[in-house]
Formats: sequence, structure tokens, C-alpha cells
Amino acid sequence: MILQSTFKPAFGLSNSHAQTLLPTFIRNKLKFTGLEETLELEDGDFLDLIWTEEPQNKKPIVIVFHGLEGSIDSPYARGIMIAIKNHGWTGLLMHFRGCSGQNNRLARTYHSGETDDAKILIKCLQEKYPDSALAAVGFSLGGNMLLKLQAELGALSPFKAIVSVCAPLLLNACADKLNKGFSKVYQRHLIGHLKRKLIVKARLHDYEKLINLNSDKINSLSSFWQFDDLVTAPLHGFSGVEDYYARSSARQYLKKIKKPSLILLALDDPFMTKDIIPEEVELSSSTHLELSQHGGHVGFISGTILKPEFWLEERIPEYLSKFI
Repeated sequence: MILQSTFKPAFGLSNSHAQTLLPTFIRNKLKFTGLEETLELEDGDFLDLIWTEEPQNKKPIVIVFHGLEGSIDSPYARGIMIAIKNHGWTGLLMHFRGCSGQNNRLARTYHSGETDDAKILIKCLQEKYPDSALAAVGFSLGGNMLLKLQAELGALSPFKAIVSVCAPLLLNACADKLNKGFSKVYQRHLIGHLKRKLIVKARLHDYEKLINLNSDKINSLSSFWQFDDLVTAPLHGFSGVEDYYARSSARQYLKKIKKPSLILLALDDPFMTKDIIPEEVELSSSTHLELSQHGGHVGFISGTILKPEFWLEERIPEYLSKFI
């Protein structure tokens, strides 16, 4: 089902770039203190986790999956973790490999379609807290991954409900969008962040021998098409960028979702175009797509300029409350 969102941008903040960028500046001092945990993986790597509090069996747990190069320091991540705690649930943020401030141990990293780590986390939670209801929220890359995960789990999904925010449902279309106009500013920022981490990992794991990638090639990377073709795809078993985008884009999997799922998208999101929006026939009966005219990329600032409100921190708990 496709729904029209109730979101209304703050007066004077209907611009998509203002919605996208402003939270970084006005919420950079948002305080959050969590409990850290490291989950050791069988392949020799690890996942760094952040809890809102000491988890208790029977108390609902809401897992948060951040976006590309995000972390607990991302304003949207801190904001939703605080909102989860305020609603009487336990929040758990899973850092994707290498995103916690520490490089992961293996040559590989993470990507938009990587669901195995989330499945390992779910299994651990089910074993330790068998009576705790589970739900999940994913932002951007994490939102795409979460939808693909929910589809793969199907009727056996342990999640009572999930919410996906600003997911790049068609990765190729989003890569095209980020390579045009003002959106290239976001691409340049993210690629720069990825390249700085990549240079360190390339030395540790001899990327030149492993995937034919030297420092000159790393420094020349300027688009997601290039980065995903020369780095993401070969590191994670894809034949190339087109294979990676084709197999990892969540839109094709939406019909397979069997448990309650809400997809929140803004039509003015500078990371994507209207081409990524699925038709109603592509959605399963348990999936709701909620569209807003404004909101930017993971912005959704309402209220007023002097007293901004962060709508996602109201809408996400409102939806999850129906199921947990």
C-alpha cells in the first residue's frame, strides 16, 4: 500500500539540501551515552555494538542499522536511539564492519546487500533474550539492507516490524543521481571518507595483490560507480559494479516481505530520483510505502527554525508501537 505522509517541513526549511544538511550542524552536540559490546565473528572479524542500556529478557529490542559510513555519532542514529529508549524499549545499534572507529580485521568491509552479519546478530539475540520482541530500523544503506533482509527471512522473520528510511532501492539510479549537480557534493564527501579508510586497509591487506588496487587508483576514485566497481564488487564476490547493484538493490525483493514493514521516502531526496519508487504492485500486502514531498535525505525536520522537531523520532516509534 502506498500512503501520503503527514510530514510537514518547518517553515523556511522545505529545501531538500537544508533538510539533509541542517541536522549535522544543529545536532552535533546531541548527547548519548550507551553501553559498548563487541561481537566476535566466526570468520575472525567482529561487530561493534552500542546498547541504550543493559538488555533484559522480555523487554523489546529495536536494532538500528546506520547508513553509509555512519555510526553512533551520526545525529540520526543518536536521535533514534534516544527515542527508542524514551519509548521504554532497548535500542541496539550495529556498526557495520569498520564503521565504529576501528578498522575491521579482514580485507572485506560491508555493502548495501550484506545481510549475513545482521543474521548472526539476530541469532545471538534470540539465544540470549528469547522472550524479547525484536524490531528494526534502517537508514539509507542500512534501510536497503534491512528490506532485503526482511525479504530473505520471509515468514520466518523474527522482527515484529521494521522501518526503512530513505533506502536507495535502486543502487544504479542512486549512483547516477549522486554523480550529477549539487548531489556531487554528497558523493565527494562520502567517497573522500571511504578513500581515507581504504588507503589504510590497502596497506594492511595488500589490495594491489588482492584486487589490483594501488594508492594511485584509490586516489583517482571520484564516483560510486568507480568505487563500487574497483572496491566493493571484487572485495565481496561480485563480478563487477553492475552485478553488485543488480543483486543488492532492495526494490526487487519487496514482494517477498511477509512481516509488517514501513518504507519512508522523500520525493526530494538528493540521493535519489523518483525512478527508485516502486509501484504498488511491487509491494507485498504487509509492506507500506509512505511518501512525503519534502524531507531530504534522512532529514524530515518539522516544527520551526527556532524550535526544530525531528519527525522521524515520532513517526518510527508510532509505527513500531503497533507491533511491540
